[in-house]
Amino acid sequence: MTPRTRWTIAILAVVVALVAALVAQLRDDYPPSPTNAPTPDREHRDADTPAALAGPRARANLPPCPASANGPGPAALRGVVVECAADGSTVDVARALAGRRVVINLWEYWCAPCAAELPAMAEYQRRVGSDVLVVTVHQDENETAALLRLAELGVRLPTLQDGRRLIAAALKVANVVPATVVLRPDGSVAQTLLRDFASADEIAAAVGNDG
Repeated sequence: MTPRTRWTIAILAVVVALVAALVAQLRDDYPPSPTNAPTPDREHRDADTPAALAGPRARANLPPCPASANGPGPAALRGVVVECAADGSTVDVARALAGRRVVINLWEYWCAPCAAELPAMAEYQRRVGSDVLVVTVHQDENETAALLRLAELGVRLPTLQDGRRLIAAALKVANVVPATVVLRPDGSVAQTLLRDFASADEIAAAVGNDG
């Protein structure tokens, strides 16, 4: 073996050792995702059992989700069934929204603009009364975090737990949050608003009287 060959082998050994050290460092800096990391095809986490959710539900103290009304409801939402965050009951979304003018607010617990917007949605609902129904839809599987966020904000609006984004998909809403969909009483979509709102006044101006 020539000296040049020995030097080449030595340099290659050093390079391999450096690469191995770098990979080990990256592994330490970026550990594997936890087993309960959010997935788009689950309604909520395995940890969110009825017993585990009892405390957060009590803290959030949400109103009941709307009961089924007369009529089949919005055609796009027929067959979509999700969970009511207030008590875990099953909600047939189309029937629950049938015949109503509805503002659907899509959000996720980790979204800062969503957290800023939710109190404005609650204030808007207070102002418009029974003329409009505001329903929030939580789209992350971490239902506990959603309930605690609502409790922290003091927002008490009917809330649907929809970790699989069934409602957004049915209404063809882009995968962004927050987003707001306005439905007319006949179930048709009046507006899809891919933006956040800073106040009830902004919401009222954007929603207007369409429908």
